[in-house]
Amino acid sequence: MDLESRRRWEAYTKAKEIMLERTHIAEAPWWVVQADDKKKARLNCIHHLLGQMPYEEVQLPVIELPQRVRQEDYSRNPTPPELIVPQLY
Repeated sequence: MDLESRRRWEAYTKAKEIMLERTHIAEAPWWVVQADDKKKARLNCIHHLLGQMPYEEVQLPVIELPQRVRQEDYSRNPTPPELIVPQLY
């Protein structure tokens, strides 16, 4: 943030408040994410957005796959360890 932005902070905030007041409608709502803690803000935002979507179980048909065709002349190379994403969960 530069010094000019800090000087205009209240003007920017007032413009944001006017914009929210004039454009917040039921068909296109605004939501404000408190973001002092960025990690928590992202998780709260994801949780909130997912909560806005209706969820219902979808019955999926059972799919039977044929046996995979294997080539006798192919040998899979090992994946280099530095390319593997750590499994945290």
